[in-house]
Amino acid sequence: MGSYFGISTIFVICLLGFSANAEVFRIGSPPGSDITQALLRAFTSACQAPTPSKVVIPKGQFRLGEIMMSGPCKSPVEITLLGTVLADGNSIHGKEKWVVFQRMDGFRLNGGGTFDGEGNAAWRVNNCHKTFECKKLPIVSIRFDFVTNAEIRDISSIDAKNFHINVIGAKNMTFNNVKIMAPAESPNTDGIHLGRSVGVSIINSRIATGDDCVSVGDGMVNLLVKNVVCGPGHGISVGSLGRYGHEQDVSGIRVINCTLQETDNGLRIKTWPSAACSTTASNIHFENIILRNVSNPILIDQEYCPWNQCNKQKSSSIKLANISFKRIRGTSGNKDAVKLLCSKGYPCENVQVGDINIQYTGADGPATFMCSNVRPKLVGTQFPKACNTPPVLTQPK
Repeated sequence: MGSYFGISTIFVICLLGFSANAEVFRIGSPPGSDITQALLRAFTSACQAPTPSKVVIPKGQFRLGEIMMSGPCKSPVEITLLGTVLADGNSIHGKEKWVVFQRMDGFRLNGGGTFDGEGNAAWRVNNCHKTFECKKLPIVSIRFDFVTNAEIRDISSIDAKNFHINVIGAKNMTFNNVKIMAPAESPNTDGIHLGRSVGVSIINSRIATGDDCVSVGDGMVNLLVKNVVCGPGHGISVGSLGRYGHEQDVSGIRVINCTLQETDNGLRIKTWPSAACSTTASNIHFENIILRNVSNPILIDQEYCPWNQCNKQKSSSIKLANISFKRIRGTSGNKDAVKLLCSKGYPCENVQVGDINIQYTGADGPATFMCSNVRPKLVGTQFPKACNTPPVLTQPK
């Protein structure tokens, strides 16, 4: 049977492999058309179906406006994107979202298709990476809000106006074979930003952006980043933390078997001095990482203060504990191979560095390994030699 909405058609057919009552809702709009309303109606029908259902966006390019697909649904919903959906490239101010999936359990997004944020116009007027006082731009291309037991597989996001993917309130969620692409000069185009979620995996993915490939916000618990190629971009970052009040602790972050190439930073933990809160980031582990011309390959920065909008004389009140960097090897883009710059008020606790081999051949070399307000536990070999500058330890008052 079919239902007609203007030029868009939703076909309902049996979903092979599901029960006899399962349905597929297929967008029937011609390529080049706007499918916003057709997709919303298809999703609403699938969400209300008593058995697992699937929405299919066929091959071809389609225009897609701002859309929110919200549960809770009666049964799990799967969206298969075979083609490409394009945002409005001329809409660059005032909107905080493009595509939102929220409050669903058992959600699936797959199909090998692409979300194209059409961000070029927005990048030209985006100065939010330079100043707090900037015009409001769209925050994210794709948002996952309070989604549980979800899998995002074989999907691409390109040229977001701002963040590509934002995750908040998730539980048990996996990103597998996700490709995120934007030019190195595109501002604030973080790949995947996560916060206040539990149990998220990002695996077998490729991220190239103008900002962090993966950025971890407050409240993130148990994140696995594995087999990810990052670059260009700003590396893989925990933080920044401490900018806002009422932030939550971060714990259980594992970054393993990843490659970083041509990034402005590598493996980074960043907290604000004169922080607006006092939280803890702990059990953060980086292991088996390959570096290819990565600037600042290993960096703990508890003096993170972009635009000089904070008081660096006041120590960060974010406590860092149980952190390890193991089997990190490759080439650095500058002489600062390792910088562990911890807080004077809350020196880092239980930092372990093992089997580090980071080469730098620049004229201002050799590579350095600096430590401040931390006494790292050294395991195996380190190149460059650990802690070129003597640690300064100050107990909190």
